[in-house]
Amino acid sequence: DEGPIALRYPRGGGLGLELPAAGQVLEIGKGRIIREMGSQSGPEKGGIAILSLGPRLAEALKAADILAAHGLAPTVADARFAKPFDTGLVENLARNHAVLITLEEGSEGGFGSLVMHHLARTGLLDTVRFRPMTLPDIFIDHNTQAAQYEQAGLTAPYIVNTALSALGVPVPSASEKAL
Repeated sequence: DEGPIALRYPRGGGLGLELPAAGQVLEIGKGRIIREMGSQSGPEKGGIAILSLGPRLAEALKAADILAAHGLAPTVADARFAKPFDTGLVENLARNHAVLITLEEGSEGGFGSLVMHHLARTGLLDTVRFRPMTLPDIFIDHNTQAAQYEQAGLTAPYIVNTALSALGVPVPSASEKAL
């Protein structure tokens, strides 16, 4: 109520979520954990957290399913807000996971940079392997949304590869990518 608010209506289809019987007020600046980290197999302590801002949340959940099938079930969180963002949620994810990935449809210098700056300021960047995933700084030709996301590297396989790379796990080559 104290400033401008913008709504963006992107092209494409939605996910078809069930609507609640009654609306729910969202607390400004508060994110939510969508899926808690499952049990981990392997030597890595702490596991993976994926913090998504915006419409890439569904792709983060697909990546989580792939990682879980390989014994690395991550925590998936929905940031909901870029400004103000939920510093408590970010700190919790950084303290309790070995890897923190931010995922957004923005460019470099956006939400991931805000999170990284906060982690650096609080000293948590020293304790977590942080990987921001953003749109690349290139012109992406007009195409289907799926093709543009693939070119941008913001699909589930890219998220999986980012997580595995951060853990030091060899990432499959293009010919081995049939996960």
